[in-house]
Amino acid sequence: MTDGNDCYQNALAERVNGILKMELLLKKPKDLKEARTMVAESVDIYNQMRPHTALKYKTPDEVHRAF
Repeated sequence: MTDGNDCYQNALAERVNGILKMELLLKKPKDLKEARTMVAESVDIYNQMRPHTALKYKTPDEVHRAF
């Protein structure tokens, strides 16, 4: 997403990673397969179910479908 290693240039990705870690990935996976499943489920929740204030409390999927 950016051309360097500056977290300020990559604020969007850093924010998404923070939300995933703090809100959705609350338990430690037992193995890589479970970790991948947890991340996939978390991304689905983030995009399909979690309202975003920046999107006027709509989900990213709702906004995307409106185009």
